[in-house]
Formats: sequence, C-alpha cells, structure tokens
Amino acid sequence: MEGKGKVNGVAAMAACYQGFDPAAYLQYNYTPPRADFERKDSIVPWKLACLHRAFTEGDVRGELLVDIGSGPTLYQVLSGCEVFNKVLLTDFLEVNRQELRGWLEDEGGCNLDWTPYLQHVCKLEGRRPSAWTEKAAKLRQVITDIVPVDVHRPQPLALDALPSEGADCLVSCFCLESVSPDLAAFTRALGHIGRLLRTGGHLLLIGALGESYYFGGPGVRIPVVPLNEAQVCASLKESGYTLIRLEVYTLPQDMRVGVDDVSGVFFVKAIKE
Repeated sequence: MEGKGKVNGVAAMAACYQGFDPAAYLQYNYTPPRADFERKDSIVPWKLACLHRAFTEGDVRGELLVDIGSGPTLYQVLSGCEVFNKVLLTDFLEVNRQELRGWLEDEGGCNLDWTPYLQHVCKLEGRRPSAWTEKAAKLRQVITDIVPVDVHRPQPLALDALPSEGADCLVSCFCLESVSPDLAAFTRALGHIGRLLRTGGHLLLIGALGESYYFGGPGVRIPVVPLNEAQVCASLKESGYTLIRLEVYTLPQDMRVGVDDVSGVFFVKAIKE
C-alpha cells in the first residue's frame, strides 16, 4: 500500500498543475515588488546575487549545466551561461517549455520582458547594462534544448538527454518542494536528480521555506511541502550531497502579496559525493 500511496500522491500533484498559467505565475512572482531592482531587499535581486556569486567563485565549472524544472523562467541561468558552453532547460509542463521556446526563438510573444534581468546580471558582472543584448545572444547560443523532466522518476530525463558521465552542474529553483506531496517525496526527488550529476559536480538549489501553497494561476492553488532549514540540510545529506553553503532570505511584509504563504527562501550550494 505504501508504494500505491506514493504514486497517488505524485499523480495528485501532477493533476494540480493542469491549470498552471505561465503568464499569471510570472506576473505574481517576477514583477515588482518581488522583482524591484532598485531595492536591495527585493527577493529577485537576492536570488540573482546568490547565483552570480556561486557561478563566479571558480569551483563551479565544466561543459554542461542542466536546469531542473525551469518553469517559464530564465533568471536562474543568466550567470551560468557565462561559465558553461551548454545549458539544458527542462520542465514537466509543455506550456512552460513553450514559453521558454518563445524567448529562445526570439519571435516575440513572451509573457515577461527579461531585459531588466539581463541588465541587472550584467551589472553584477561588472559590465555595462547595455551589454544585455550580448548576454541574451550568448544565452540563446548555449541553450542546447528544452526537454521534458519528471523528478519523481528514478531517471528524470530521457536516457539520451545527457552524456554518460552526467552534467557538471545542476541548478533548480522552486521545483522540488512545489511538485512533491510530502517531505519524503522531496528527498527522493533530490536523489533522482542527483543521478543526472557527475560525481564532484555541483547542485545550486533555491527553494521556499515555510510555504504550504502558491497560486499557479487565477484560482489554481498548488500545495507545497513546507520546509525548514534543518529539513533541507537533512534531505541533502540523505540524498548524497555535501553542503557547501546555505543562505536564507526572509520576506519583508510587502513582499507577501497574497499569491502564496512563503515566509523565506533558501539558497544551497552543494557538491555530489
């Protein structure tokens, strides 16, 4: 019965996502106040700074970066595209993969203008904000594909999606806790994606703390595993990762805009044992 319960829980989570609306999700989370580049305490600049630091410390390197559960967003690979020659984007939902393809093919119609994000990361890198066009071109050049992923499968990607030795680095933002029915499933998913990573490769993980739900569209309430820092650290250890750094952001009151009940965000830099 335990195995059947696992399957039912995952299937229920998948059903929650049938109404996911990329445009609404981007509006809820990736516009001001959560994406206010003039404010140091805004959540999106905090995430971008964490990723920039991790990708520029010199130990995260290699050929292939894989983003697990990209959703309809690109911010998580804006620093990594300067370090890796190949970037693979992945998501469970076709509507999200379509949103990403719209940007990649540069034919307009995207639900969010990523220009301010590109400009901000250029500033973090010590470049002129006007260099954003070069960064956009670089990102389009290194993205090799946008493919389906299922973190609840022991082999989350198609067998031919990666080289046999695995990826050099994984990045995953707000994916695992928001597609898992419980903490055990979150931990298993961490182990599953670890199989995509070479030994000694890095995991950069961003996720929600204390969140029990978020809205993936008007009226589309999606349950989330409410995590604390100790649970994140324990799940990483159980799944074969060595923690290098854990950073925590606490949401100011005006960032709590009614689209979720998140209280904080964690950033993890870890290495696969």
